[in-house]
Parts: sequence; C-alpha cells; structure tokens
Amino acid sequence: MDQRWEQFIFALIVLAIAFVVGRILRFLLGRFLRASARKLKVDPTRYNFFKNAVDFIVFLVAAIVIFRSIPALHTFGTTLLTGAGVLAAIVGFASQSAFSNIISGIFLVIFKPFSVGDRVKIGQLYSGDVEDITLRHTVIKDFENRRVVIPNSVISNETIINSTITDEKVIMFLEFAISLNSDINKAIKILQEEAIGHPFCIDNRTHEELEKGEHQVMVRLINFLDSGLLLRAYCWARNPTEGFELKCDLHKSVKLHFDKEGIEIPYPHRIVLYKNAVNSPS
Repeated sequence: MDQRWEQFIFALIVLAIAFVVGRILRFLLGRFLRASARKLKVDPTRYNFFKNAVDFIVFLVAAIVIFRSIPALHTFGTTLLTGAGVLAAIVGFASQSAFSNIISGIFLVIFKPFSVGDRVKIGQLYSGDVEDITLRHTVIKDFENRRVVIPNSVISNETIINSTITDEKVIMFLEFAISLNSDINKAIKILQEEAIGHPFCIDNRTHEELEKGEHQVMVRLINFLDSGLLLRAYCWARNPTEGFELKCDLHKSVKLHFDKEGIEIPYPHRIVLYKNAVNSPS
C-alpha cells in the first residue's frame, strides 16, 4: 500500500477515535452538569460551553498526534502548535481567576458546606442567608436586606460557620451585671422567670439533665467585676432568628424586672482625691 494512503488511513482512524472519545466525555460531562445545575438551581444550558470545550480539547489532541506522526506535516505542525501554545498561555492566564471560581463552585456543590437557605458566616465579615449559588459566585442576603456577591474562590479559602447545616437550635448567652450588694438568688430567679416566659425559649435538656433536676435555663456567676457580679443565662431557641429576638426581648424585660425588684445594675465608680497644696515658706 502506498505510504500516503497509510498516512491518510491513520489520520482517519485517529479522528474516528477522537470522535468516539469526545461523545463519551460529552455524555458524562452533561450528566454531571445537569446534576450540578439541579443542586445550584440554575439553567444547565448556561454551561454548554464546557461540553464544547471537551470537543475542542479532544480534537486538538488528535491533531497533535496526526501532525507529529506524519513526517510531511511535522514541520508545519510544529510552527502551528508553537503559535497555538502562546495563544493558549495568554488565554489561560487571563481566565485563571474565572476558572478558579468555577472549580471552587463545583467543590461547593460536591462537598456542600452550605445550601440555599442556610444561615452562614463567611470569615469575619459576611453573615446572612444563602440566596443563590452559581459556579462562579455565591449570593448572600445580609441582615440589612443587601446582597453580598462573593466569588467562590474566596469562600473556599475562608472559615464557614453554618447555623443550619444539621441542627438549627442555638444557645444564647445573656449576660447581666448586678451590684455587689444585690440579692444574687433573686436576680437568678428573675432571669429564669423572664426567659421561661418568653415564647421563643425552648427546653433543650437531655434525659440525664432532667434526671439531675437541672433548670431549663441555667444561670451561673461567671465573673467578679470591679463594681459588681456578672451572671450568664443559657437560653435555647429553635433557630438563630428567634434566638436574636429572644436575646433582645430579655434585655428589656429583665432590666424592667430588676428595676421593679430593686436589683441594681452597676455602673463605673471613680474616686477623685485632691491633695491640698502646701504653701512653701516665704
């Protein structure tokens, strides 16, 4: 058989293999993107360019094999690939950040540190409810009803506090200072009464704690202040929203109850001493 016919048949075989491999990869990638789009709640047609990119890469590899295997095309292929390599380097550098966000978005879908509707805190700056997740960024609605759009690559490098991932219940620490001469037992009783009387305060005691007779709202003396005592009440709520309202309401109701019962909330005292000036002898 003529050598040129052998080279032509070889090129056809390589292209046929590339076509089959491309179809298989497109099918597998399409299934993955559809599953990811359902979790992200977005239109899967947005990401069709990924499947087209698969075809481009497969046929590019096939072209390299053909040009490298046929001596007559070797020189031309080397020149062509050199130019293509420079172009690919430029495009790759320009799109590095975008692809970093996309890969991070895929990891968020796979490992699911949070989902749409979860209440999260990203790092030390951003808190709120997750409103949308895309392959490039995550949208968080903060407590002022503003939307914070955070690139997925930034989220991947931050600590994530998720208040909803397994158990929405939260424990709220309510700290109140009372003066040194106040009745501590009366103050503890007031804290417990006000907390139990609030509709958002729930009983989260375990079976063992119930057997021990522990109170629904534990109150402990946690510190001695310069001008008083610091009490901390441990109150459970069904979710962070109700917990926040519970804490704010108890701040007000406990203060009013303390005033009624004569429990003093201390304030800083300062003693200023004046030293009489001594007149020097004339």
